[in-house]
Amino acid sequence: MFNSTSTPRTELKEAVDAVVNSFAKHTQAFGRVNVVEALQEFWQMKHDRGANLKNGAVVVYECINTPAPPYVCYVTLPGGSSFGSLHDCPTKAEARRSAAKIALMNSVFNEHPSRLISDDFIDRAVQQAQGSFRCTTEDSHRPDTAIGAFRFMLEQNRGRSMLEFQELMTVFQLLHWNGSLRAMKERHCSRQEVVDHYSHRALDDDMRSQMALDWIAREHDAPETISNHLHKALDELNSARKAGKELRFPKEKRDILQLALSQLPQSHSFNGNYEDISTA
Repeated sequence: MFNSTSTPRTELKEAVDAVVNSFAKHTQAFGRVNVVEALQEFWQMKHDRGANLKNGAVVVYECINTPAPPYVCYVTLPGGSSFGSLHDCPTKAEARRSAAKIALMNSVFNEHPSRLISDDFIDRAVQQAQGSFRCTTEDSHRPDTAIGAFRFMLEQNRGRSMLEFQELMTVFQLLHWNGSLRAMKERHCSRQEVVDHYSHRALDDDMRSQMALDWIAREHDAPETISNHLHKALDELNSARKAGKELRFPKEKRDILQLALSQLPQSHSFNGNYEDISTA
């Protein structure tokens, strides 16, 4: 996806506008392109051409419920990737358009051959991961290692794009963050068994509820655990959103922690900006 970590905000906005204008020309649109419609049309075309999308071509928008401006909106693409409005907006409609712009730019960029999961892509990704985790080439071919599991997941999704692969990656990021992978290892579940099982599990309300229960149990052992982690998750989400980064992992962490907090007795409170979202 578009790497905006080293791109100033003004350059990022110019890049987004350039992609939107290019899309308008290619679709023979006149005047100002409706980026919300363009984004939906883009994924509908991919679906119609046979792209393997778990949830069809549905693009989902979520707006933060606030009584007054500024407004923030998130958009989740059919493959599972999420993006958000680049700035706080004066209207919900503008926040929705801002989120659609960054999502459309990443969707178009994602079509480049370098973003498709091929044998060359897998080799490069695994080599980079080996450097980060100080693993050997031999480790990458063993299914009982983290790097081996990563290679296995990539190989199972050969031919898909990184945006279409995002939901599966987020599932394993959450399992690691939540401590579930460690718990399964302690129960002597092999990494291959875990990968095989969760490769076919959707990131749904049942999975979020189970993870929320784990955090409630931690809260009983150490009060304020959920609030402290929720503060961090919100900061991470807002920083990533304003930088134009992919947001599915921090957004799911926020949702799971908010769900856990909502199920605690009323004596537990959260001192911060609690983001309530609604489907737009």
